[in-house]
Amino acid sequence: MTALNRRNLLKAAAAAAVGGPALATPAAAGRAPAAAALSAFDTPGDADFPKVGGNLGNQNYTALRRIEHGTVRRLRGAWMNSIEGGLRTGNNQSTAVAVDGVLYIESALGNVVAVDGVTGRTRWRYDQTRGALTRRGVAVGGGFVFTKTNENYIVALDRHSGQVVWERQVEGFGNIEKVAVVYHDGLLFCGTNDGPRGAAVAVDARNGDVLWHFWGTPGPGEFGNDTWEGDSWAEGGATPWIHPAVDPELGLTYWTFGNARGSNSSQDGSNRGGQNLFANSLVALDMRTGAYRWHFQSVHHDIWDMDNVMSPVLADVRIRGRMRKVVVYGSKSGMFFILDRTDGTAPLGVVERPVPQEPRQKTWPTQPFPVQGGWTEQRVTDQPLGTSVPGDPNRAVPNYVQGALYDPHWETPILSIPGHGGGADWSHLSFSHRTGLVYTGFGYVAAAHSLTESSNGLRPPGEYQTGGVVAVDVSTNQVRWKRRMPYSLGHGNGILTTAADLLFIGQPDGNLLGLDARTGRELWRFQTGAAISSSPIMYRAGGKEYLAVLAGGTSIPYGNSAPRGDFLWAFEIGGDLGPVPAPPPPVVRRPVSGGPVDGAAVANTVVIGRTYANGTVGATESFAVAGMAPTHLRVPLGTTVTFTNHPGNAGPRGVTQFFEGLFDVVLAPGESYTYTFRRAGEYFFNDPGSPRSTGKIEVYLP
Repeated sequence: MTALNRRNLLKAAAAAAVGGPALATPAAAGRAPAAAALSAFDTPGDADFPKVGGNLGNQNYTALRRIEHGTVRRLRGAWMNSIEGGLRTGNNQSTAVAVDGVLYIESALGNVVAVDGVTGRTRWRYDQTRGALTRRGVAVGGGFVFTKTNENYIVALDRHSGQVVWERQVEGFGNIEKVAVVYHDGLLFCGTNDGPRGAAVAVDARNGDVLWHFWGTPGPGEFGNDTWEGDSWAEGGATPWIHPAVDPELGLTYWTFGNARGSNSSQDGSNRGGQNLFANSLVALDMRTGAYRWHFQSVHHDIWDMDNVMSPVLADVRIRGRMRKVVVYGSKSGMFFILDRTDGTAPLGVVERPVPQEPRQKTWPTQPFPVQGGWTEQRVTDQPLGTSVPGDPNRAVPNYVQGALYDPHWETPILSIPGHGGGADWSHLSFSHRTGLVYTGFGYVAAAHSLTESSNGLRPPGEYQTGGVVAVDVSTNQVRWKRRMPYSLGHGNGILTTAADLLFIGQPDGNLLGLDARTGRELWRFQTGAAISSSPIMYRAGGKEYLAVLAGGTSIPYGNSAPRGDFLWAFEIGGDLGPVPAPPPPVVRRPVSGGPVDGAAVANTVVIGRTYANGTVGATESFAVAGMAPTHLRVPLGTTVTFTNHPGNAGPRGVTQFFEGLFDVVLAPGESYTYTFRRAGEYFFNDPGSPRSTGKIEVYLP
């Protein structure tokens, strides 16, 4: 790469580095910033919630205010529509939109349902015919409701009848099936996901004709191609798998592109030297032509799956006494990049800092950090901080090599936080015009990265997967408040803020929460009956104001333990419907491999360093996650369990019990250790010689 090209590629970061930190001016202190009106992003009035994200700036904010601090405790269900007639499986990641008193929602099967916003009755439904598909929300505009199906079809439905007006297969740009579509002024903006090479695509909303596309990995002769070694761009990933933001005034769309991948996995950078544009980047494109305007790359040469694919949020805020048009970007990495959306510079400062290197991974020498730092921890440690929430992220699963954000790896797993399944991930952010704060739900899901993992990193069995909500002042990039929560809130748990200074967010246990947007204090909760993996919305219909949310659940990050449903709820002050019985809460700790085995069936013995299947201990030594035989032993209270290093193993193996610290032993081949469990509960342990190998003793009252 020439010096000139490298300088161009780092333009945004270089400009940001000279910006330095900024403080709120005295004139701005103590009052809300003069944020842009909703109409600046083409939202038609405050009665509707016309798109996923609320408006084209993805602000997830409503000007409705009848539901406020004095009345929120009287919120009850106005109606509930079980949109698939009682479905209790699948992944429900779709957020509803509301236009002219009608809600439009996609189900776990990929069907579209139109629901009367006052009565909750189904007006029409579209049953797609190409197989179940996880969806994240329709677009409404031009008299149509737009959805997608398998086989890369975009489908336009008549908004009033649900009849198919046109459908169009869009091929050649990767998988176009899953990402929420965005409508504006006759255009549909469509992201792609899960392909070898992704593209941002714009199509004509009248017929589906492709108008332009922009590749996440530039081809030969295109700007940025020289940031990929050889032909690695062809399978480089960089898919824009979340919906973009749109600024009609500037004529720009803002897309977040996903992580880079190699021929083996996203954790292997050895065959794709370079920065790998536009992976892990926010890219501003001309709305009409798709022409490149500017970009900012938040992670260079990513080997951690820290792709920062969150819907960007647009806001106008006062910084250093000057109104700035900004875009808030990020982040899995636990920090926000606040950029000028006209040119990508950073008015609050971003610096390139040296990071540890691993030549075999061809790591990039620096990574960008906002001058103000992040909003969460970025290094794991052994000891908890003493919070009341179990599973503090600083309490690392033992025996792993502990690292910080951007510590490189090779064959030895390096454990770091927030982790590729933590941070903000793909939950929808919210910007409040009242408080000037941007809010996100986040997760603490530490991950161990190495080439020994076939996918994108190991979330260690036994770790707690918790999270929280954080509020950051956009004018300073400083944390205003942060609230620890018992669940990870980084996967679809979007936030809605209101003109009455309320904040709403759903949890994986089925509870919809109402918080004070200025302090984070809980004011209200309602049990919906299933995990919430979507954003709440507000709308006005029939002279009343409603809060609505889809409670359906998803497998991320709690697998099949998260309660599922198909419940589209609407709430009003003084509604007739009360909360439903709480479903079993999700299992917060990362499970071990395999189902429970009765202790009596194996003489209450765990064999270390062997797998277990069909009642048989494996014939060869294992260092895999399932390297305990069995991984899950179930015994009555008072049982003495024997842990044995198989005599055929090549060297020392052992067991470390965490987090209660009951035992920590290393055994030579053929040696055994016994422990008597005198308290009911679940007790995880792993191997000092191979921490990936993890087991659990479940102790029950007989």
